[in-house]
Amino acid sequence: MGGRRALLIGIDNYSVPNELKGCVDDVNMLRKALEFNGDGSQNFEIEELLNVPSSRTAMGQIEMLFANDLDVALLYFSGHGNINSTGSEICFPKDMDSGGYYAGLQMSSIMGVVNRSNAKNKIIILDCCHAGYFGMHSIDIESSDLRPGVSILSACKGSEKALISPVSGHSVFTEALCMALGGAAADYLGNITIGSLYSYIDCFFTASEQRPVFKTNATEFIPIKRQTPKIPLSVINEITALFVSDIDEISLDPSFEETNCENLIPVLKEPRANAVNVATMKKLQQLVKIGFVEPVGTDYMYYAAMDSKSCHLTELGKYYWHLVKKCPIREFTNKKLT
Repeated sequence: MGGRRALLIGIDNYSVPNELKGCVDDVNMLRKALEFNGDGSQNFEIEELLNVPSSRTAMGQIEMLFANDLDVALLYFSGHGNINSTGSEICFPKDMDSGGYYAGLQMSSIMGVVNRSNAKNKIIILDCCHAGYFGMHSIDIESSDLRPGVSILSACKGSEKALISPVSGHSVFTEALCMALGGAAADYLGNITIGSLYSYIDCFFTASEQRPVFKTNATEFIPIKRQTPKIPLSVINEITALFVSDIDEISLDPSFEETNCENLIPVLKEPRANAVNVATMKKLQQLVKIGFVEPVGTDYMYYAAMDSKSCHLTELGKYYWHLVKKCPIREFTNKKLT
C-alpha cells in the first residue's frame, strides 16, 4: 500500500478545572509544519481529531491508522496524561468523572496496536504529562516492547508534567517540534529525521526543565520531512570530483577569482580569471557556505585565490566525501530517498 499518514489528536475541552487552551492550536500548528515538504510537495496525508470526547472513538482511529501497510504511520497527541494504579494513560473528556479522576486510554493498549502494525515505520509523538511512560518496558506486558520500526518521542519523562508557554499558550514541546520541522533540525541534505528532531528539542530545554524522552528500535532514520538543501545536491555530489581524496588540497590562483578581469578591477593579477576555474570556485564557495571546505592560510576564499593559496575539506566535508564515494546522493521523493 505504502504512503505516509498522520493522525493528530488535540483536546482542550476537558471539564472545569481541567480545561486546556492550547492543544487544538498545537495540532493546527503541527499540521502546517508536517503536511508539506519544503518544496511544496505532499509529505503526510493528515487526519485531525479535535476535542474527541471518548477514548473509544480515538482508539478506533488509532487502530485504523496502524492497520494500513504504510511507509510511515505517525500518531501525535496533545492533551492530558495521567498515571494511576493501572499504569499511564492519555485522557479524554468523557473518560473523566465529576471528581476529576480519569479512566483514559492506556498507553500500553496503544503500544500493543503499534507493535502489531505492518507499517514499515511507526512514529508516536506525545505531548502530555507523564508521556515518558509510553513504551516503558514491563516484564508483565509484552506489548510494552518496542518492535522493529517503532520510534517514540515524548514531551517529558514519566514523572514530569508538560509545560505550557505563558506567552503563546502553546505547549513548549510542540513549539520546539514545529521549529525543528520548519528547518532547524534539517541536515545538509535537507532531511529531518526523528533523531534530528530529538537532538534539536533536547537542546531546547535546560537540565532543570522538563526533559524530552526518545526511544527507538529503528535500523535507519527515514526522513520525516524534507526541506530544500542549503546548496544543490549536485554540488555535494561533485565533492569527490573536486577532491581526489579526503586529504587532497586544491591549489588556487587568481584565475579562480571571477572579479580578476579587466572590466571589474583596474589592477589585474596573472593569471587572469578563466571560465573553467571560476566555475570550480563557485562550487567550492558553496561548499564553504555549509562548512565542507575551508581556505588554507587565510580566512576567505578570495584571498586564497588572489594570493595563490589552497583549500581543503573540513572534517565535516571529509564525512560527506566518504558518503558520496560510497553512493551518490539522489533527489528526495515524498516516500523515501531513492
